[in-house]
Amino acid sequence: MFVAAHRAEWDRLAELVRRSGRLRGPEADELVRLYQRAATHLSIVRSTSPDPALLARLSSLVTKARSAVTGTHSPAWREVGLFFSRRFPAAVYRSWPWWVATTVVFTVVTGLLSAWIASDARVRATIAAPDEIRAMTEPGGGYEAYYSSEPAASFAAQVWTNNAQVAAASLVLGVLLGLPVLLVLWTNALNLGVGIGLMTSAGRGELFLGLLAPHGLLELTAVFVAAGTGLRLGWTVLDPGGLTRSAALARAGRSVVAIALGLVVVLLVSGLIEAFVTPSGLPTWARVGIGVAAEAAFLAYVFVLGRRAAAEGETGDVDARAAGDEAPVAG
Repeated sequence: MFVAAHRAEWDRLAELVRRSGRLRGPEADELVRLYQRAATHLSIVRSTSPDPALLARLSSLVTKARSAVTGTHSPAWREVGLFFSRRFPAAVYRSWPWWVATTVVFTVVTGLLSAWIASDARVRATIAAPDEIRAMTEPGGGYEAYYSSEPAASFAAQVWTNNAQVAAASLVLGVLLGLPVLLVLWTNALNLGVGIGLMTSAGRGELFLGLLAPHGLLELTAVFVAAGTGLRLGWTVLDPGGLTRSAALARAGRSVVAIALGLVVVLLVSGLIEAFVTPSGLPTWARVGIGVAAEAAFLAYVFVLGRRAAAEGETGDVDARAAGDEAPVAG
């Protein structure tokens, strides 16, 4: 009698579970209601009926209905896809005013430093002795030989690790009001300015830029993204907006983690280019073309895919269910 009285409800619940991804509002409400009733029926059957077939059927139905009502965890592959198609590019796009400004200032400072070094022998004399400068800038010298100093695979791993550490430091240390980030940027601008200045003074500036451009465009962009985001994090410490400082830092920090994880892949690509393309026998135009193509692809990825995701409300933060609750604050 019990089975006959409730069979129609169970059959209807099974049908709604099968169509759970395409239910209208009233049907979703019906699904929840029938799931609750079926859970009660299962409890009754367990305490009163020894029928194992009925218990198995109801247990399976209630389990499937619970998954349909409460939702299931997304597969790992789907989360990875969402990360690279929405969260990472949206997080980078939302930080673009910071890292574009960082790019402009870095480029100007590096250009001024390299021009100063290239045009003033007294400045070059404070950097190294003439023989040492000659050893670094002559054909096959230190700057040129650097890119083929180790086997390509080993060199790629070394470059990737080093650049990932620089990016991570720029991101994480931004919380210290951004001051360590400024030091990282200055150190990189100084090193790059010295290299360009010395090679230019030796009449080999174009060669140096030809070696730098294939990997350097994407690599430096990744560093600028990390530095700009780190500076933004430092600004959040000073101005948390309408949130408490801890809540603002938690939200910004989660986006920083998303950017850090994504930049690991970006820097892997630049490391591979630096190891396999930069020292290759390809003509300069081909090597530079590969670097320009990689840079253009990344910028399109951020300003097309990332902009679209950001416009749809994506922030680069984790799913709201995993982010925790925020206490309300006075406006």
